[in-house]
Amino acid sequence: MSTEQATATDTRSDQRTTPRRQPPYNVILWNDDDHTYEYVIEMLHSLFGYPPEKGYQLAREVDTTGRVVVATTTKEHAELKRDQIHAYGKDRHLDNSRGSMSATIEPTMEEGG
Repeated sequence: MSTEQATATDTRSDQRTTPRRQPPYNVILWNDDDHTYEYVIEMLHSLFGYPPEKGYQLAREVDTTGRVVVATTTKEHAELKRDQIHAYGKDRHLDNSRGSMSATIEPTMEEGG
């Protein structure tokens, strides 16, 4: 193989091995009147591994602002976490709880984007 062929091959393989970065997505938890702070804290611990203090902070934010970012991750993982929130079930602390909390995903606003 000539030097020119080796250089051309090396350049092509470098281009193929450069991974494309996936844009990050936020998992948004939405407020409602059907869930207690205890439920939110327990759900965030169960699904995200957050300690009670972090769970309380996020529960308070969703309660006061109407929404809170509970995770930022790849699109596929964000979809999984959203689906897990939807499947978590009703608040056992409230008799009138109708089901799981609502969550959505959205692309993050990256700097310069």
